[in-house]
Amino acid sequence: LSAAASIVSEVTGYPSEMLELDLDLEADLGIDTVKQAETFAAVREAYGIPRDDNLELRDFPTLNHVIAWVKERLPEAAPSAPAEAEEAAATPAAQAVVEEPEGLRRVPLAVLRPPISLCKSTGVSLDKGARVVVMVDRGGVAGALIEQLERVGIEVLAIDDAPSTEDLAARLEDWMSKGPVRGVYWLAALDREEPIAHLSPEAWELAMRVRAKLLYTAMRTLYDHVSETGTFLVSATRLGGKHGFDDTGAIAPLGGAVTGFTKTYKREKPDATVKVIDFEADCEPATVAERLIGETLLDPGACEIGYTGDDRWAITASFESLGDDRPMPLNNETVFAITGAAGSIVSAIVDDLAKASGGTFHLLDLTPEPDANDPDLQRFATDRDGLQRDLFERLKESGQKATPVAVQRQLADFERKHAALQAIEAVRAAGGQVHYHSVNLLDKDAVGAAMGRIREVSGRIDVLLHAAGLEISHFLPDKKPSEFDLVFDVKANGWYHLLSSMGDMPLGAAVVFSSIAGRFGNGGQTDYSAANEVLAKSVSSFRNARPDTRGIVIDWTAWADIGMASRGSIPKMMEMAGIDMLKPADGIPVVRNELEAGTRGEAVIGGALGILLHEWDETGGLDLSKLQSVRHGPMNTNLLSMGVNSGLRVETTLDPQEQPFLYDHKIGGTPVLPGVMGIEGFGEITKALFPDWHITAIEGIDFLAPFKFYRDEPRTVTLTAQFTTDGDAVVAHCQLIGARTIMGRSDVKTHFKAAVRLGREPIEKDRSSAPPPEAETTVHDREIYEIYFHGPAYQVLDTAWRDDGIVIGRMNAQLPDDHQPAELQMVTEPRLVELCFQTAGVWQIGTTGRMGLPQHIDQVRIVQPADQAEGRLHAVVTPKEGGESYDAYVADEAGNLYVVLLGYRTAELPEDVDPEKRKPLRAAMD
Repeated sequence: LSAAASIVSEVTGYPSEMLELDLDLEADLGIDTVKQAETFAAVREAYGIPRDDNLELRDFPTLNHVIAWVKERLPEAAPSAPAEAEEAAATPAAQAVVEEPEGLRRVPLAVLRPPISLCKSTGVSLDKGARVVVMVDRGGVAGALIEQLERVGIEVLAIDDAPSTEDLAARLEDWMSKGPVRGVYWLAALDREEPIAHLSPEAWELAMRVRAKLLYTAMRTLYDHVSETGTFLVSATRLGGKHGFDDTGAIAPLGGAVTGFTKTYKREKPDATVKVIDFEADCEPATVAERLIGETLLDPGACEIGYTGDDRWAITASFESLGDDRPMPLNNETVFAITGAAGSIVSAIVDDLAKASGGTFHLLDLTPEPDANDPDLQRFATDRDGLQRDLFERLKESGQKATPVAVQRQLADFERKHAALQAIEAVRAAGGQVHYHSVNLLDKDAVGAAMGRIREVSGRIDVLLHAAGLEISHFLPDKKPSEFDLVFDVKANGWYHLLSSMGDMPLGAAVVFSSIAGRFGNGGQTDYSAANEVLAKSVSSFRNARPDTRGIVIDWTAWADIGMASRGSIPKMMEMAGIDMLKPADGIPVVRNELEAGTRGEAVIGGALGILLHEWDETGGLDLSKLQSVRHGPMNTNLLSMGVNSGLRVETTLDPQEQPFLYDHKIGGTPVLPGVMGIEGFGEITKALFPDWHITAIEGIDFLAPFKFYRDEPRTVTLTAQFTTDGDAVVAHCQLIGARTIMGRSDVKTHFKAAVRLGREPIEKDRSSAPPPEAETTVHDREIYEIYFHGPAYQVLDTAWRDDGIVIGRMNAQLPDDHQPAELQMVTEPRLVELCFQTAGVWQIGTTGRMGLPQHIDQVRIVQPADQAEGRLHAVVTPKEGGESYDAYVADEAGNLYVVLLGYRTAELPEDVDPEKRKPLRAAMD
């Protein structure tokens, strides 16, 4: 017994002492079909038991059953040493229960927020006597805002100039001495500027001062005032309404400085109302002012909001793989210009790019060009500890104060030189050409000179990689002005100097290094986040300002084993925050892959993001009391929240002893949620937020894993939907999720996915020809349901037959209710979709001898409700490519269409159907 338990322990990862023999392998241990197959393979290998193709895994639900099976097959055998388990047969049905890994790459995405009228209060009160600071813009919004505020008796403290940091701090201190400040409106980023490359140094300096530097001064001074619930910082930008995450790209990209700062201030002051609101270029001042006030008062669930027309948007990031295609490979003609080349991470990326291309590399860094013959530099690579001791002695001998900090400063200098040398040698080893430029990115003339040399040598830049930067984390009260300026300027001013110095030199692609601090904000990094967002919005603006240049933004998480973040306390802090660090093997190829894939846009590179994806409010800012009129169906009974990252969430507890669609849908004795009810759930959650819109199509439906109800016990289904737009349509990206606890561990699984399209008008009620008449050879319900597992509520087929390459299934005219309470209306006609499934299944069983379960549908269209039918309903199914997929529709005897399915595919079960039971189906389908 202990040997068998050891085998199961090895395959599943559970300690032997946790494996009680009567625990259900799937219900209690979470061992799915694939793991069960692996377990049986390992047991057979260990005991020398031959494979049995007739073995049914469901007949062995517990470890006791497995042990009894071993005793029956080989009662006297002693186990051999467990060999490595043979790989389970990768049948489509088995694959269906395995979740695909999400990966490391996310793409920022604008998602719809509920109307502000449906949101709860932020706790801010704009009442008579409140004192509010307003940083004015030049376009009239401040005037409209001040007028609306003063109308209700608010005292407005306006900053209508561009003071020095000292003058602004003194002004704010004077205002605070006269009473508390309720909040701040920062409007400077509503003003548009010339494209970055065309700005004069004076215009650039002023733009950054009023957007970032003075905002830093203001909020550092007001840090304790704008802190608690009821206080606020509301910033405004004019990036286009979706923060640059659309086809047009950012309109006024310098607003990124305000965006990044504001998001980080929210991280430092989570109790305060802190938002950055983005607007379209032509949004009227009065409308902007009205919406700024509305956002101040309502919706505590989002920090990053935008408006296009009447639509409200928030920004999340969803997993999106890059794919395998690389249509734009690098080669030996490719010219690179790379800043920050003496960083260890950048050096490793240069190595990767050099090996892929063998091209020309212009490496820029503040570090002087390293001397490969420097004995200390050589020793750094082979005897770092010994060099450290010698440096300490040298400092003492020179009369300087020998401190660990002083030694580490010198070691850091050698580390950068070593990284620069590695980059240089990597290019040469790959057969490329390398040119090293020692340049301070804060010196515009020096950057201009370096660009001039690049122009002379290469004449163009195919890839500009701006990776230079530094990070010094301090919360705002402890962040000195000199620190803020240094961290911000190296990235932002360095970027300006690069672009403005290029002139008309061709630029094929620009890659900028941002970070998760820029995308999501991160406490202690207001400067770093603000600078990163300047870069990100600038690159976004290339779509309108520089369309011939591809712009790529990479938001890195912290790297493990390489770079500054891999040392000290940062790894532990990341672990506590639930944020995965990036392995070099995963991170190094990212730049090359994005370039070769032809990416235009922003990508977040990292695994788990922990607290960065936590919602700001438990209901996502939604006021559930304002949603009492939401239409409910059997899959939508409890609307929970609408978070920025989690989307609209609905929970429904389903009882297999009460719901006909469960107790009449048992596979191997276990109730399984029908795929058609998953589709119905997606329709219901979508209509919850858009009750007056019409479902025009449900697309890309994937049935990833069966949702089972073990021991006939109730389970809770969670439905989520993220809403975007496509032209005039609203698109809801939906998931059906199940969660349970197995052996003390949480097991969360996505079972179904789909996208629901909504239109303001219903789809046209198309017609087809009437279904073909019944053939001479048919198969009847009593024969079909000898094979199928469905009970009365899901015995939708009356009769099925073939007609010239198509299959017709007539619907049973006498069906009991399929859900309770029966009066709850459904929106996707699930039993008509099921009619298509089963009709296709009759053909599949009849021709192949195997049953198939739903795996994927390209598209479902619900044309009209079934209660409009003229005569009996029929499914007309066309097998495609020998049964690889099916197209189907449901029509009545008059030819009225009700449901259309395109691209339906199944996962074939591994066992053959009983030949005797199959005979009637085979006869009818031949």
